[in-house]
Amino acid sequence: MMRPELLSPAGSWEALVAAVQSGADAVFLGFGDFNARRNAKNFSAEEFAEAVRYCHLRGVKVYLTMNTCLTDRELHGAAETARHAARCGVDAILVQDFGVLQMLQQVIPETHIHASTQMSIFTLGGVKEAARLGITRAVLARELSREDTRYIAERSPIEVESFVHGAFCMCYSGQCAMSAVIGGRSGNRGLCAQPCRLPYGVDGKADRYPLSLKDSCLASAVPEMAEMGIACLKLEGRMKRPEYVALITDIYARLLRENRKATKEELRTLEEIFSRSGFTQEYWEGRKGPQMFGTRSENTPEPRDLYAKAKALYEKEDRRVVDVRLACTIRKDAPATLRAEDADGNLVMVSGETAEAARSRSLTEEEVRTRLSKSGGTAFRVTDVSVTLEGGLMMSASALNALRREVLQRLADARTAVPDPILRDFVPSERVKGCEGDPLFTCSIKRAAQLTAELIACRPARVDIPLEILDDMDLAPYAGQTEFCAVLPRIWRDRDEEKLLEMLRRAMAKGVKSVAIGNLGQLPMVQPLGLALRGDFGLNLFNSEALSFMKHMGLSSATVSFELRREQIRDLSKPLPTEAIVYGRLPLMVTENCLIHNSLGCRCEPPHVLRDRTGAEFPIVPAFGCRSELQNAKVMFLADKNDYRSLGLHFARLRFTTESPEECVRIFRSYLGECSEVPADFTRGLYTRGVE
Repeated sequence: MMRPELLSPAGSWEALVAAVQSGADAVFLGFGDFNARRNAKNFSAEEFAEAVRYCHLRGVKVYLTMNTCLTDRELHGAAETARHAARCGVDAILVQDFGVLQMLQQVIPETHIHASTQMSIFTLGGVKEAARLGITRAVLARELSREDTRYIAERSPIEVESFVHGAFCMCYSGQCAMSAVIGGRSGNRGLCAQPCRLPYGVDGKADRYPLSLKDSCLASAVPEMAEMGIACLKLEGRMKRPEYVALITDIYARLLRENRKATKEELRTLEEIFSRSGFTQEYWEGRKGPQMFGTRSENTPEPRDLYAKAKALYEKEDRRVVDVRLACTIRKDAPATLRAEDADGNLVMVSGETAEAARSRSLTEEEVRTRLSKSGGTAFRVTDVSVTLEGGLMMSASALNALRREVLQRLADARTAVPDPILRDFVPSERVKGCEGDPLFTCSIKRAAQLTAELIACRPARVDIPLEILDDMDLAPYAGQTEFCAVLPRIWRDRDEEKLLEMLRRAMAKGVKSVAIGNLGQLPMVQPLGLALRGDFGLNLFNSEALSFMKHMGLSSATVSFELRREQIRDLSKPLPTEAIVYGRLPLMVTENCLIHNSLGCRCEPPHVLRDRTGAEFPIVPAFGCRSELQNAKVMFLADKNDYRSLGLHFARLRFTTESPEECVRIFRSYLGECSEVPADFTRGLYTRGVE
């Protein structure tokens, strides 16, 4: 059984040193504006190069985070960042955006790419599809249980990585738009404002914290995570201070070295360092519920003594040393030589001065060994010195010291050497103009009652219906009048797939011709059925390269991210029929914990709302698998903004969620220009303002 790699966060240079000196096998960090923690200190290009050298010298890997959604204008800068990282010898790059993935595989084809947790991978199918795309590691969703994780890890064709300690997001990573829609700061762009940590109420006043999960702590599960074949255990915390990084890294490094669970004392230490009303491991245990939630007071005192001890350890000396064996040869009439070899097979040799004949006292092997064993001030520890010495010779201490310094420098250079990588220019995909006429209207519904003859009379080009409600619907009266598309649940598990496929087959028998794909793992599941594949908003398609990627994946159409503003949508190359949401409540979160059940018990019948401190009410819609989907408080309305018709879109979607059947029809007719229905309280969404 191979010991999993321990991956620690490095939000600053000091945090990187703290992680390395405390036992991390790898660190993840960002530089520039292309990572999911843009508010961390991050690194400059020069600091990144030095960070890679510092880590590689000590046998630690470096992973660069480029796990955000990028615009077309940002891709050239991201390509230069990637080339710089490759020149520095980065070990892998983490990505979320499919367009970034396509760009990286073009410009740095030899560099390993890891699928970030932002890519929302939580099934074996998702991992296998990532592998097929050339990704070498997949970071699994934090919501998976031990059984889910084991199933994937034991069958995965590539490495899998799991979070083991740190903050939990309420929403599935990569699927949260709450910060973006409410405040314009996108989590998918690395600027989440953490609205989940604020007070809310479910059908009541905002005096609770139903979105604030406790931090995860799986320190008691380390041996079983190692046993099931997880390649990497990840510690969260790039926004945390270096002392925090040092302390959690040190504890988890010990647990891995000794293949054991945490002691009660270690668990107390972890909680003292940072927690929100304690820790949770319910997801790992296959449970969920209100006991998983907690907060942290701003007045919680820092563990100053613990922090001071941790800082003293990682600042005092280089504890992360590399063992090296030396072999010295000193002979008459020949330059002295010194060879150095480390456990990784790096071997270097240098030559120095020629020894002189001894005038009074001859040099001894012990003197040579003593001089050469002193490696203070370096990242090396000399564990063995073999000496071949002819008698009757002398050599100065300074000459021996110079020999040692040079060979250790050569060994450091060998350990940090970067083979010349293949570097290519970024050549964007061929630009394709979008549709020149008005877009065709499509609509999506959440409830069966919203599908009526009056709605079909509005002539939608397509009606998207959640797969889980299709079983109880009769589509026969509308045969031939529109296309029906089955919308797969954004979140599911491997064990659900046969059930979902059976539901899809029944839907096909009713005349459903297409299926909406919102997750990478759905592609291999449905491709054999022969349905038209339509990319949904869950794919976070943010740039032209992502749309090109989806065309190559066989999609018939694709919905762009609703975080794009109108000019960005307009300027996209549209290599396949492109769709945008132009009406409806934007989906803010999809959550493993059911908000309704946690607060009220099993009462899924609407309406239920999440109320914030301003009185705004966010509808909660039940989702597949006893999950929740949180909708925006206001509907996005653009019927009076005719400029959406000239963005090159093939489809414009009206997203009906909480509307009555009659409201659905009136809204549709308003977009058709047949009436002037305007919602009482509406927003332009992100259409006019976009996101940071």
